[in-house]
Amino acid sequence: MKNLTDEELMSMVAKDDLDYMRILYERYHQWIYNFFIQMIHDSDTCEDLMQTTFYKAIKYRKSYQGGKFNSWIFRIARNLSYDHFKTQKKRYDHEERTEVHLLKEDEDKHDDILKLQLVMKKLNPEEREIIVLSRFQEMRYLQIAEILGSTENAVKIKAHRALKKLKKLFFESVEI
Repeated sequence: MKNLTDEELMSMVAKDDLDYMRILYERYHQWIYNFFIQMIHDSDTCEDLMQTTFYKAIKYRKSYQGGKFNSWIFRIARNLSYDHFKTQKKRYDHEERTEVHLLKEDEDKHDDILKLQLVMKKLNPEEREIIVLSRFQEMRYLQIAEILGSTENAVKIKAHRALKKLKKLFFESVEI
């Protein structure tokens, strides 16, 4: 059972053999959780979103038409992160102002990782997503293109621009 590919397992799940979802969960839950934690930075929310991703995968299992399972499941996760950002935008704007204020008050206690997290929040969700998928999840541009419904070259360009913007924002924050 564990030797089956992700696509074979999901095909079995799509045929209502839900026991196979357990194997897919074991293979992907940490990867999806890491995606959410890099995007959202709230472990409880990320845990909920990760669970919701698998709930939706089961709920919409009949819509799986083959293809790469990891692209399909990440598309579900990506849609959930967008929904989350839409509903929580005001709260995140307030948190960002508070964290920047704390950074200015006590810069010596914060390291580059905190600065990077703060700067990542200044990127729009699409830019943040490209960086998280390519740099933190270490996905290839072709795989990201499949998830985003884009071309590999378009993803490369978006990643380059997002990284350039991130670098600019990071070094501007260092000068604070």
